[in-house]
Formats: sequence, structure tokens, C-alpha cells
Amino acid sequence: MAEKLLEAKNLKKYFKTKRGMLHAVDDVDFVINKGETLGLVGESGCGKSTVGRTLLRLLDATGGEVIFNGEDILKYPRSKMRNLRENMQIVFQDPFSSLNPRQSVSEIIGEPLLINKKTANRAELRSKVLSLMSTVGLAERLENSYPHELDGGRRQRIGVARALALNPQFIVMDEPVSALDVSIQAQILNLMDNLQKELGLTYLFISHDLGVIKHVSNNIAVMYLGKIVEMSDYKSLFEDPLHPYTKALLSAIPVPDVDEKRERIILEGDVPSPIEPPPGCRFYGRCFARIDKCKNITPELQTISEGRLCACHIVEPRA
Repeated sequence: MAEKLLEAKNLKKYFKTKRGMLHAVDDVDFVINKGETLGLVGESGCGKSTVGRTLLRLLDATGGEVIFNGEDILKYPRSKMRNLRENMQIVFQDPFSSLNPRQSVSEIIGEPLLINKKTANRAELRSKVLSLMSTVGLAERLENSYPHELDGGRRQRIGVARALALNPQFIVMDEPVSALDVSIQAQILNLMDNLQKELGLTYLFISHDLGVIKHVSNNIAVMYLGKIVEMSDYKSLFEDPLHPYTKALLSAIPVPDVDEKRERIILEGDVPSPIEPPPGCRFYGRCFARIDKCKNITPELQTISEGRLCACHIVEPRA
């Protein structure tokens, strides 16, 4: 039986703005098992990255719980969080802006080891840095290079090596390949897959690209305007999507076979403001399958069948 590593319960993150409270993350629930990957997918601005940063307490949650190894880390004092951060790391979306341009490759990767006093001397530090570089496929000759001298793929490998430096259990991958060329994307995704198998890592993989999500995830959560609207294992979601929004996202994936016909679902209207979310279903104004009930009654995320959840009034539980 799968062992739970991290669980989000009723997680909320609101931002105060001049126009009111912006509901970036609104009552989000999910579980990530040890050694597995949860893919979090949705349009830009739906709150995906905010979820990842709130889990790690890079942003303070407005409400809810984050249970990591059986304890609610949102109750931890700052001093206790510093020790916990060894077990929870993040790889950022932009491999250039997330690296210090004034530090060399070895300095960037070695910084977590220095800050947390994980090495006894310079020789041990260099040995660990070179080992991490080898793990992520960076040549030793690059140890004194600077980020601007390298391509996007190598920069992202530096970010991955930095995240691995303290032997974490859990890593948030915040759109780690969206800024890379397709061929480089494949290299990074394969690297992450190999590292997960070798080191037993657990990932939250955030992306707007369902093709990438399918390649890396055990389970997938679909997010719309701060809320999760569907959760499923990757195979069931792609073969039998439940929520109208999920169906629209899947219809937009390019088909490699030119003879295969797929009906494209074009969503009309605009995404509502997260500052004043509408009553009822937040997808109501763009939904092609809406009914009157959707306008004023918010659908709950309910179990449809084993391992499958959906928040939609027109999707009913299956026997």
C-alpha cells in the first residue's frame, strides 16, 4: 500500500489588493504518496505555482493544513522550518533568473551545503559538488563557469543539482521545462525520472502542458481559478476525462497522426476575476455543458469512482 508523504487540507492563499482579497488558492485538497509524482495542471494564473510555494512556506498560507511526514508544518516556528527545508526543495521555472549570475556553477550548487554546514572543509565541499554535477549530467569542466555562459538545459541541471544538495524527500518542480527547447525538455524530464527512481524522490510537478504532465505523473490534479476541479490517475484522465474543463484542455493537445480526427473544444468568454470569484461553479461562464444549478451552487470535489474525483454537477458517482 502506498505511503503518504504530503497532504494538503483545505489549503488557502489569499493576497490583499486594492480591489479586495485575491483568491489565488481556495480550499485545495490532495495527497502525494512517497516516491510518486502529482502533476498539477491548469491555465496560467490558476494558482498552480502559488500552491507549490505555499506548501514549502515560501508564501504563508491563509488557512488550511500541510501535513508532511504526519505533522502540520504550517504550525512550525521559523527555526523548525529551517531544518525541515533540507527535506523540501524547489526547482524554479526560469533556469536563468533563479541562479545568481555572480556565482560560478560550483558556488551555486555548494551554497546549500555551506549554509547548512554539511561539509568539514573545502576539499569535501568540492567533492560533493562534483558528485552532484555528475549526478545531473554536468561535466566537471563547467565547475568554474557562470550561468550566462551556459545554455538553458545546463542551467536547469544546475537548479536540479542545487535542489538535490541536501538530500530532500520532496521537490516542487515549478514548470521546470517550459522555458526550454523541446529536445532539452526531454533530457530534463528523463533526468528527473531517473533521479526519482534512484533516490526515491517525491515530486509535485507543476505545468500548463498536459503532454508533459502525462509523461511524468502518477496522478494528475486539474486546477481552475484557485480550485481543483478533477483528480485522477494519469491513464484514466487521458482516456476518460470527466470535467468539461479537462475535456477542453485535452482537446487542445496536438495530435501526431494527421489522419486522426479530434473535435477541438473552444472555450468562450474570459476567466473570471480571482478577486471577486463568481458564486456557484467558477467555470460556469465558459462551460459548454452548464446547467442552471451550476450558476449559484458550488460543486464539491466528490469521489466518482475509485481514485477519481471531480467537482461538477453533471458528473455523478459511478457504481
